[in-house]
Amino acid sequence: MKKTLIRAFSLVLILALMLMSVGCSSAPAQELVIFSWADYIDPELLAQFTEETGIAINYNYYTSNEEMLTKLEAAEGGDYDIVIGSDFVVNIARNEGLIMEIDKEKVPNFSNLNPAYLNHYFDPEAKYTVPYVAGTPLIVYDPAKVTCEITGYNSLWDPSLADQLVVMDDMRNVIGMTLKSMGYSLNTEDPEIIAQAGEKLLQLKPNIRALDGDTPHEKLISGECTIGYLTMAENNPDLAFYLPEEGTNIYVDAMCIPKGAANKANAESFINFMCDPEVSAKASVFTQYINCNSAATEYLPQEFLDNKAVNIPADTLGETEFMQDISAEATEQMNEIWNAFKQA
Repeated sequence: MKKTLIRAFSLVLILALMLMSVGCSSAPAQELVIFSWADYIDPELLAQFTEETGIAINYNYYTSNEEMLTKLEAAEGGDYDIVIGSDFVVNIARNEGLIMEIDKEKVPNFSNLNPAYLNHYFDPEAKYTVPYVAGTPLIVYDPAKVTCEITGYNSLWDPSLADQLVVMDDMRNVIGMTLKSMGYSLNTEDPEIIAQAGEKLLQLKPNIRALDGDTPHEKLISGECTIGYLTMAENNPDLAFYLPEEGTNIYVDAMCIPKGAANKANAESFINFMCDPEVSAKASVFTQYINCNSAATEYLPQEFLDNKAVNIPADTLGETEFMQDISAEATEQMNEIWNAFKQA
């Protein structure tokens, strides 16, 4: 009984102290929870945003679009204020009602964006997303060390490349590349064709030295790998790139606000900040991906503008297609193939 009374008194005392703390404390610090890939936003820009607005940033990262979607679905959008994801997975989130419309009156810098990256299938009326950067995966290689001729995706299967290849740790991109090597769309849903792609992908295993979802280009720059299928994130004169003859995909990584965001006003403030021309230019130089902001061009260094691995001339880009969300059945089949490939 004595212990019970002591516990009861202690509980009352703790509650009283909590209420006193709430009554005496100042307003809670403003916060913005971001969910994106690791190292995808320049830390200096994050610090600048906090300095200008007083909004503290809580940066969370994922390693694949699929992981991001799974966590967003589990939290019903409620754990994050800003999510940056690739077009096809953002489209799934939009269709599932996991993201909300952005108040454009709170994002006046939206007018700076390049119309070429707006109103695509993943957001036809540009209500839910704001482009961050765009990109095109390429075959990047060291011509001083790669002895076989590079003509397209099928070159990656050349036996001379054993234990030399780095590819993105990204199911849709790698299986999509395999489908393209077979002459099919990367959005193919035919189960027989996907199964064939799975068999062909397993044959690529001896050539793969690394799967890297964050910084695959670093393995090329360091010399650990001699060739890769990736989006090149640094201009290096010792490396060459090749636009696959089978065609490639172009993607837009977009900012969006989950439906359960606790800090929507802060999120819109951040999106407007990232659409500022100078900030957008710095973001593209940091990521080394295509800039989506027309007003940012004058702030981009000439070296970045001249980097043809990023700013690919339209007359050499060739056939491109967006990666789109596919059926649940096709996605499950690709998941099984990807898991078997990674465990092989």
